[in-house]
Amino acid sequence: MIRLSRLSDYGIVLMTRLAREPERALPASVLARESAVSPAMTGKILKLLARAELLVSHRGAHGGYALARAPERITIAEIIEALDGPIALTSCLRPSAEGCGIEALCPARTNWQRINRAIRDALAEVTLAEMARPVLEFGPAPFVSEHASPAVRDPAALAGTS
Repeated sequence: MIRLSRLSDYGIVLMTRLAREPERALPASVLARESAVSPAMTGKILKLLARAELLVSHRGAHGGYALARAPERITIAEIIEALDGPIALTSCLRPSAEGCGIEALCPARTNWQRINRAIRDALAEVTLAEMARPVLEFGPAPFVSEHASPAVRDPAALAGTS
């Protein structure tokens, strides 16, 4: 199973909360309470995101954290990279000291690079604004065959509102 780190997961939750009111700065305590992320973890994440210039910090009575730019201009890839470093599924492709013992001989290395690039590109296409939009209450529309009766193809008829 491929998983996002807890740091990135919570970071996206916090950023999504800020994206819902992009013109407003919110204190770390409010963000922690509203997102159910511990205050210590919230503080750590907010500092990392501010260091990566995705957030700005405002001091004072009406201070807090705010998005550094419009949510349409912040990608999920940027958030993950700010919190976890470069996006890579395998340790051999991460620029770190924990290299792989068979890296020089690995026949899969080139394909892993291709897969990592595809995942990073996909995450770079999803904006924070998209993540902040509410999910449809009933999920995606069900598939209805073009051969179904007109009553079945009409969503209002299905809901009994026509």
